[in-house]
Amino acid sequence: MIPKTYRRKLDIRNGRVELSHGAGGRAMTHLIADIFYEALDNPWLRRGNDQAAFDIAGGRMVLTTDAYVVSPLFFPGGDIGSLAVHGTINDVAMAGAEPLYLSASFILEEGLALADLKRIADSMGRAAREAGVPVVTGDTKVVERGKADGVFISTTGIGVVPVGLDLSADKARPGDRVILSGTIGDHGVAVMSRRQNLSFETEIITDTAALHGLVAAMVEVGGRSLRVMRDPTRGGLAATLNELAQQSGIGFRVSEEAIPVKREVAAACELLGLDPLYVANEGKLVAVVAPDAAEAVLAAMRAHPLGREAAIIGEVAADEHRFVQMTTAFGGGRVVDWLSGEQLPRIC
Repeated sequence: MIPKTYRRKLDIRNGRVELSHGAGGRAMTHLIADIFYEALDNPWLRRGNDQAAFDIAGGRMVLTTDAYVVSPLFFPGGDIGSLAVHGTINDVAMAGAEPLYLSASFILEEGLALADLKRIADSMGRAAREAGVPVVTGDTKVVERGKADGVFISTTGIGVVPVGLDLSADKARPGDRVILSGTIGDHGVAVMSRRQNLSFETEIITDTAALHGLVAAMVEVGGRSLRVMRDPTRGGLAATLNELAQQSGIGFRVSEEAIPVKREVAAACELLGLDPLYVANEGKLVAVVAPDAAEAVLAAMRAHPLGREAAIIGEVAADEHRFVQMTTAFGGGRVVDWLSGEQLPRIC
């Protein structure tokens, strides 16, 4: 822990990130103490080591790493800080694991307002405490003005999978059901609305959330009947289903009418020329479940606050071409192909 005698109160209201804040000297010590320690405070960080040591329960370990470069840094319902916590927790949770600890690395741009940095760090700390998954170690670097667009955050998460549970993208089988935990497109449209300075009668807010509680409820009911889970982030639902089809060597048949989309999100997508199927989500999951357990898993999801709008949207089909096919609301059909190019850059 940094001794209080070395600390000097930063000018949070008017101060800016300087190159000296990443130079390893007194200025960096003050930045870490007054912003990151206060925001992310926990017993591991207080030790002031370059690593965190902790005990773990038995079982298989899960490790994931991710980076966040979203623009703008703040958007309706969230910011890059809470997004980094939720996104990494969710990557661990998609293995059916209990997330235990996070690490975080910050690349700060010279000139970033200290008030904005504190707001991001505070948001990150709140998200971690609410999820019960602390940030136990980290690192800070500063780059020259114009090199980092404010702040980039890299995170690593670690968790433990219950004994006997083995979710994998190659385990989907024909006849399995596809369950979506809620409405799609909320996060991508929320970010785009702020980026494009758009306003709607009803504000569209991000769906960013930590999903490990919902996953735990699904595992308790579904257990080994769960084949695979994914959070449909970049590329949205369409990319997720295409990835799983390739990895399992199967196809999907889904129903457009069964896929929940908020009316305001659909309207915004039409205005922006976007397809909700390809828009990023940060608080939703897709699960492939054995048919005999699908209804029980669905009921467990709907009983959880983050799964109230869960729906069975289709099933796995035998298909050597590995196509994702959708029955449209008009009774026709279409292939939901991979996204060509980048529909929404810098979305997470």
